[in-house]
Amino acid sequence: MRYQAIEKAALAVVFLVRRLRHYFQSFTVIVMTDLPIRKVLQKPEVVGRMVQWAIELSEFDVQYEPRGPIKGQVYVDFVVELSSAATHQEGAGFRWVLSVHGSSNQQGSGAGVILEGPNGLQIEQALRFAFKASNNQAEYEALIAGMLLDKEMGAKGLLEKSDSLLVTGKVTGEYQAKDP
Repeated sequence: MRYQAIEKAALAVVFLVRRLRHYFQSFTVIVMTDLPIRKVLQKPEVVGRMVQWAIELSEFDVQYEPRGPIKGQVYVDFVVELSSAATHQEGAGFRWVLSVHGSSNQQGSGAGVILEGPNGLQIEQALRFAFKASNNQAEYEALIAGMLLDKEMGAKGLLEKSDSLLVTGKVTGEYQAKDP
């Protein structure tokens, strides 16, 4: 939890490379991110654990490319994969409530996440995305961010709420994707 976002991303790449080296003798890893991992790892003033990671990654063919826009269906598939049908059914036993909202305009896109837990616990997050997103993509990003927060808090019995009929319909299985 004390790692910065750039450190978390670099560590994820290190874990991936470690796992792949057990299965393949030679491989290329293409990391698609908007984070400046390569620049940070190549700085001469890198210290501590980042030095170790930089040395370890220098042995392998790791390429970094900008992430760019992601098609909306990818969000849908990811959210549906993470969600179980039981999570979305109304009923007793919900101890946590997740409310999400995403929006997009010409100035950018972002999301709001509120996770309410037992004993009046309330966690709020405001996110501003560093990439272009449609309104629907921002809604999916909001839900993903909320689910990650939920997972981090170890919440059980989650009720997810969104004002996007498209998002809720797709996650509950009521809607099908029209386009890829």
